[in-house]
Amino acid sequence: MKYRKPGISEREAAVLGLLCERPLYGYMIEKIIEERGMRHWTDIGFSSIYYVLKRLEQQNLITSSSEQQETGPSRNVYTITATGRSTMKEAVSTFLSRYTKMISPFSLGIANVTLLSRDEITMCLDKRLEMIDEFILHVESMREKKSGEARPYYVIALFDRSLAHLRTEREWVAGFITELHNNGGKKRMKERQNRDRKQTIRSTVTGGM
Repeated sequence: MKYRKPGISEREAAVLGLLCERPLYGYMIEKIIEERGMRHWTDIGFSSIYYVLKRLEQQNLITSSSEQQETGPSRNVYTITATGRSTMKEAVSTFLSRYTKMISPFSLGIANVTLLSRDEITMCLDKRLEMIDEFILHVESMREKKSGEARPYYVIALFDRSLAHLRTEREWVAGFITELHNNGGKKRMKERQNRDRKQTIRSTVTGGM
């Protein structure tokens, strides 16, 4: 099944979605992103927020107006347009209905795992488990805090989804370490090494012809 690509990037959608709630200025957008833990599931840095806002304004999806503060310089307040809201609705429909494959450098590591010794692999994966455990504790802490603030159900659901991914990843990595230390793991690595050796021989023979 083919899906139509949304007219905005994921970063643009992250910012535009917040502006659907109410007009905001740049620093407040950053604050909300931090409060909601959005960087656990979307890639948007502080430095890119104003670039994204500029892009959205160029596409007439938002407007900006200068607001004078009682103290300090004036600041720009950004407001979504009718076009911006309809564009965001279309993007949300696409994001919810489309499944995208997960691309991770971790898979490249697993695909080439035979280049390392069993002890080296174990050491690397143990470090990964430690990082996952740290992330789990951090997300659990944030979820508990937000639950006590009576946040909307979909905000809490985002933390639950992140936790589900982290716990599943942890279970998989722990299982892979167990398999690595079993005879089955040794056998698979041996088979992979033999296949690589045969492929090298074939390439050498073919190249010499």
